[in-house]
Amino acid sequence: MTDTSYFPAIAELVQEHRGAIRAEWEAQLDKGVLGSRRVRKEEQRSQCDDFLGAFAAALRDDSAGDIDSRGWSGMRVVLDDVSSSRAKAGSTPSETATFVFSVKQPIFAVLRAGFADRPAVLAAAFWALSQMLDKLGLYTVEVFQRGRDQIVVRQQQELLELSTPVIQLWDGVLALPLIGTLDSMRAQVVMENVLQKIVDSGATIAIIDITGVPTVDTLVAQHLMKTIAAARLMGADCIISGIRPQIAQTIVHLGVDLQNVTTKATLADAFLVALERTGTMGIARTS
Repeated sequence: MTDTSYFPAIAELVQEHRGAIRAEWEAQLDKGVLGSRRVRKEEQRSQCDDFLGAFAAALRDDSAGDIDSRGWSGMRVVLDDVSSSRAKAGSTPSETATFVFSVKQPIFAVLRAGFADRPAVLAAAFWALSQMLDKLGLYTVEVFQRGRDQIVVRQQQELLELSTPVIQLWDGVLALPLIGTLDSMRAQVVMENVLQKIVDSGATIAIIDITGVPTVDTLVAQHLMKTIAAARLMGADCIISGIRPQIAQTIVHLGVDLQNVTTKATLADAFLVALERTGTMGIARTS
């Protein structure tokens, strides 16, 4: 367990020599060895200064050496900001943790001078402070990883949105060209995008083109049927295009019932059917 009896004295020394500690800390970070090159110098200076201020305040308020306690809330806010900004800048978890670990040397130098005449106290203060900074370093890794995971999830969602565009081909006619594997998550996005576009545009025909889908298995077929059923509930009919010979054989082999669904070999053929159903074939030819 961390001995916190030395924390008030350490806090006073950190606050008294805050400028010198920050200058030495920044000098280490500026060498590039500690992985700070992805962070702007002004931002890095602000983070160092905020860290030292929050650290001294937490040491004065701490009573149990628990960084999850209320006394360390300001410190956690600072580390959350450091971890988040460095995750966005492309730093690694170890680089982010090293930001905290690298402050040990300048703080230890101050302690060495402050407790020079009390070697036993100096050793105990070193150990207590080292344990606390280790906890803070590990905390930054945890926060960094959570932030990076959130970024990955958001990017995946954005890619799903970009990979399932719903295009309005004509008045009342939508097209959804699918490219790549259709898994459960993407199928849900497909359904949501199609239904929302039907509501927004008032379309009565939606063409689902699977030319770019490499394989059609039972799961893909089920997703397509669910999307078609949902579109019908919204008052729109679906046409499946891009049925290549291999896919047609697979669908027959799987026993998927597409008797009530219009299918075409190409998107162009499906578009002509859509124009006929919407009664705009003549308008399309004249235009």
